This record gives sequence, structure tokens and C-alpha cells, in this order.
Amino acid sequence: SQQGCDPFAQTQRSKLQHRRARINQQINKEMRMRAGAENLFRATSNHKVKETVALELSYVNSNLQLLKEELEELNSSMDVYQNDSESISVPMIPLGLKETKELDLLAPLKDFISEHYGEEGILFEKEIKEFMELRQAMRTPSRNEAGLELLMEYYNQLYFLDSRFFPPTKSLGVYFHWYDSLTGVPSHQRALAFEKGSVLFNIGALHTQIGARQDRASLPGLNQAIDAFQKAAGAFNYLKENFSNAPSLDMSIASLNMLVRLMVAQVQECVFEKMTLLRAQHDFLTQLQLAQEAARVEDVYSLVHQTMTQAHVKDYVPFSWTTMVHVKSEHFKALSHYFAAIALCDCPVASDAELPEQEKAFIQFHITMPEGPSLRVLLQDPEERRKLGKAHLKKAIMKHEEAMRIHGLCKILRKMDILQEVLSFAHKRSLSKYSEIDHEEDFFETGDAPDIHPKTHQKPEIKSPNFSQVKVTDLFHRLGPLSVFSAKNKWYPVRRVHLMRGENGFGFTLRGDSPVLIAGVIPGGCASEAGLKEGDYIISVNGKDCKWSKHAEVVQLLKSTGEEGVEIGVITLQGSEGPKAADKKAAAMSSGSGVLKSNKENSRKSLMNSKSASTLLVWSKKSKRSKKSTYGIPFTTVGDNEVMY
Repeated sequence: SQQGCDPFAQTQRSKLQHRRARINQQINKEMRMRAGAENLFRATSNHKVKETVALELSYVNSNLQLLKEELEELNSSMDVYQNDSESISVPMIPLGLKETKELDLLAPLKDFISEHYGEEGILFEKEIKEFMELRQAMRTPSRNEAGLELLMEYYNQLYFLDSRFFPPTKSLGVYFHWYDSLTGVPSHQRALAFEKGSVLFNIGALHTQIGARQDRASLPGLNQAIDAFQKAAGAFNYLKENFSNAPSLDMSIASLNMLVRLMVAQVQECVFEKMTLLRAQHDFLTQLQLAQEAARVEDVYSLVHQTMTQAHVKDYVPFSWTTMVHVKSEHFKALSHYFAAIALCDCPVASDAELPEQEKAFIQFHITMPEGPSLRVLLQDPEERRKLGKAHLKKAIMKHEEAMRIHGLCKILRKMDILQEVLSFAHKRSLSKYSEIDHEEDFFETGDAPDIHPKTHQKPEIKSPNFSQVKVTDLFHRLGPLSVFSAKNKWYPVRRVHLMRGENGFGFTLRGDSPVLIAGVIPGGCASEAGLKEGDYIISVNGKDCKWSKHAEVVQLLKSTGEEGVEIGVITLQGSEGPKAADKKAAAMSSGSGVLKSNKENSRKSLMNSKSASTLLVWSKKSKRSKKSTYGIPFTTVGDNEVMY
């Protein structure tokens, strides 16, 4: 069975988790105190008491603020998730996993099995324990492909748990507890959709950690980082589109929107890094391309920054993240102007043959046309190129300084030497280029360089989770085929019927398999006398369980009975529309605004597409029941191709 990584290994990460958990406990305590104080404040009319309580409330609130800052500092320990490579890459933002409490399902599931399925709950302890072990392992996934598979396996298994044990109308009475990934604030809900959504969130978060760990100084590392951040964006996007009314802030539409944009920006930054790695040539067109790629990165980070400073997100997102994103947008804007200057000042003037191509690239390069001579003149006049290059460098230096200023405002980022190093290196590089092309006799006023038009050669993709890559088998397979034996169907207790074979056989027609359906009962025949009804399902023959039996197997068992006759166990679905009752789609997981809903039975769809395990049920009954049997000679009263026994 799948294993989580050792939760007690005192790695940097687990120390971090322990400190997080400790702060979470303190936050919970303060939240309880705050709730108590607020209730008292509302309830009392005594002024003296009100004043005291108001004072206590302000004390609790400032305590909470401090705890949240401490938590934020932990959440920004990005270095724990970064790689150990010597070369400097700008740090990326990874997300911490949502933590959850242990869950004991033994009693609730055993009770449900005996009440709903009429089976002995105790006989299913092994399966229930196996499910709980899987859940336990999934709480501490390793930060690699195996960890992702573990989360996927659990997510897919929840589809079966849902179908087997969560009727649309009644709650199992179990609460799922999860902590907010950024604030550590706890939430709980009975809806299984909250469990599903939280696991999906962790799939996204794990991808961000895998992305942040890659060594982006190498091409394989960069490609893996791009893949990981694209998949993270896909998981958060899927969560946003398929689940609503989450009880915790990290899963609100506004937060998920911000996270998708952040991941897309991190992909775009990797694309820029990839370009600097691949395009080692220093020709004019390559430098223009680099400038446009940098402008594109600046563009997407500006969008993330806007999203992070919106009302619903602003107080929630760690200040260090907002600052980091702001720093990056300024930094990449500076780089776009730097590469523009390099293209103009360091690359040889265009020959007549190169001119048309360079002119074409340069026409689309600036957002507005630079002042001065025509492009053709500019491209062929070294002095004009130097002038415009100098204007670009002046702008680059201003932006580098702005990035460093913003970086300095955040205590947490100031501790991140890597970022500091990257910013000051870029700043010095632009300064030295400026002094190199600056002539003492320059008497012209350096103009204002227009911004560079953002353009990328590789658009980030949002890659939705592929649930079918991890095949799972229904742990509760023994309860019978899901088409009948599910939480949403109800049936009458098993009837055991003794049948003797008459001269015309048993007097019924059968159809389909797993379980085989009695499609028709001949009036006055043996089956009719014994009380069998059309729409009954055969679940045992002579004590042998036939819930999963194929049509031919059941026929064989019936045919091999002798004089003594045969004992058949049948069930009738309640709602006596017979098999059609099983067709009714389950109602939405649960309504009511406070509950996380799974809007589109997401896993059901994805699992169907995956044709995953042998026990996977096709949900359309039509295809199911059309296997008509062809034994014996059809009797005249029998419906098309159904066979009489």
C-alpha cells in the first residue's frame, strides 16, 4: 500500500510543520477567546463590562495579528523548498499543504453498512481500515511524483466512498477538518466535497513545492519547473470551476483566481529563464526577443500584484508574497529596458541585407514609436542607436532602484539573500553599461524611452489534473455493483425464494449482468407463484453470491439444478419503477450556502473517462442492460431477445 513520508522525520520541512501546527493551536485558542468575548460583548448591556470586554478584544486581535505575522514568516521560508544549486535563480513562491485532523470512520461506516446494505459491518473492517490508512498516508505526501500519485489515489478513492456511503439526503455525521493553508485557521464540514476540494488543493500545493525545488540553471530543471507550475495552475483552476462555497479562505474564488495567476506568472518567468539559457547568441534579434520576453514577465506579475491587492485578498495574502510579486514586476521591467539597450549598443549595425528583417522586428518592438529619426535611419546610425540605448538604460536603472526599494520594505524578504543578490547584480550590470556608453561630451538631454511591447514564444498552459493516470479499485467492491448497491438507492430486504422447475422452465426472463435482472415473469408460472417480480435483481443462487455474476454464470447455476429445485436470493429496489430508479442521478452533493459543493460531479466524469478499474461502473444504464441472453428458444410472449427460463 502507498506510504506517506515519515511525518516525524525532523527535516527542515517537518520542523516547519511543527512550528506551524504550534502557531495554529495558539491561533485557535485566541480565536476561541475572541468568539467568547464577542458573544459577551453582544449580550451584555452593562457599560463597565462592555469596556472591559472591548479592551480584551483589542488585546486578542493584536495577539492574533502577531501570530499571523509569525505564521507568514514561516510560510515564506521559501528557502526550505528551494533547490541547493550553486547558480543563482530568483526564488519562486511555493504553497504549504493544508493540514487535516485524523478521521475515524470505523464506527460510522460499519453502522452504515449494516443499516443501509443489510450486511455485517464487522466483515468490512479490513476495507475501512485500508481506507483510513490511505487517508493517513495522504496527510504527509513526499515531495515528488510518488506523493502526487498518493494524493490522486486518495482523491479517486473518494469517488467510491461518495457513491457508497453518502446518500444525497442524509449526512454520515462525520466532520472533515482542514486548516487554511496560509492562515492556519481551521474549518470543518460534513460535505465530502470539502474533503475532495482540500485534497485537490494539496495536489496543487505539492506541484508548487516540486516546481520551486527544481534547479532552474539547467534545461531539464527548467522544463520540470514549467510543468509543475502549469499543473499547479491547473489544479487550482479545476478547484475554482468545480467547487463553490468553500468554508476556508484559501479555497475562495478570489484566492484561487490569485493562485492561478501567480502560477502562470511563475511559468512565464521560467520561460524567460529558458530563453536566456537557449539563446546564447548576442545578435540584435535575440536581444530584442529577450527584452520582449522580460516585458511579458513584467506584465503577468503586474496582473498578479493587482489581484493580490484587491479587497478580498489583500489582508489574507502574506505581505512577503505581495512584495515579492511587486519586486519581480519592477525587476523584469528593468530587464526589458536593459536588453533593449544591449540590442542597440552592443550589436553591430544592420547590413543592407539584414535591414528588412531587423526593421520588421523593430516596428513591433516598442509600445509607442521612439522620438527622433525614422527606424531605417536609426538602425543604421550608431550614434542614434547609442542615444536610444542610453534612454533605455536610464529607465532600467530607475526600475532596478525601485525594485530594490520595495524589496527593502519587507522584513522577511530582506532576509532572502538570493533575491538581494539577483537585484543588485542586475542593477550593477545596468550601471556599468550606462557608464560605458555615456560620453563626457554628451550635451543632449537623455529622452524618455518608450516601454517594450510584451511578447512570448511559449504561452503558459493551464494543465488540468489527469485523474485517470492513477488507477484505483473500489475498496468496497464486495458490497456489489454500484449501479444497484449505492448510497442513493434503497431496496427491500433480501427475499429467499424456493423455485421448482416446471414443464416450461422457471417461468421468467433474465437480462443483463452484475447483477442479473428479472425482466419478465410469466403469469401462472413457477416464478410468479413463488412471488418473484419483474425488476427483481438476483443476488444469490443456492447460497452462492451472484451480485457480480455475469449473465451466463447465473444461467449455468440455474440450469444445473435438479429435482430438489433452487433457492434464489432477490432484492427489489424501493420506488418500484424497477431498474430505472437506479438511473436517477444523485442530487447535488448538498445545497445551502455554507457548504462546499461539488458543482460538477467532477471525479465521476474523470473516472468514467479513465475506464480505470474493473469495478468501475459505466453510469449509463442503457448500455448495461442491453446484453440480452440467447439461451434456448424464445417463447412467443417474451420481449425482444429476452430469454425465457
